[in-house]
Amino acid sequence: APVPQVGTNLTDLRLPRKVTVRELGGCMGPIWPSYYSECSALLFVVDASNPTQVSSSCVQLLSVLSAAPLASVPVLVLFNKIDLPCYMSLAEMKSLFRMQDIVSCATQPITMLETSARDGTGLADVLQWLRATLGDPR
Repeated sequence: APVPQVGTNLTDLRLPRKVTVRELGGCMGPIWPSYYSECSALLFVVDASNPTQVSSSCVQLLSVLSAAPLASVPVLVLFNKIDLPCYMSLAEMKSLFRMQDIVSCATQPITMLETSARDGTGLADVLQWLRATLGDPR
């Protein structure tokens, strides 16, 4: 079974230009602002199989979106774990998060995708978004 991320990890991707991805777990929320100034794009991952965490995930997302250093940073919200039988669909997650309201009030562009880190569903779309967002036309 997957274990929630509780620390910070760095991963380099070649898109083909090198991009460093910093992963910060949800419990690290209090220190997230110390990384905002280094951020060129933001991937916000939500567990779509855990309805009990929807409200806290939404509050964290709103906090991130309202941070001044991220006012123009493109955001990709990933509804992950769609491979699990108990996952909530993109339509359900958008409704629970009130994503239409969030997108209309946000200063930054927001994209939403469904993914499964376990089986790879949606990951090609994530890489395509990163390439387009970070200026790699490939």
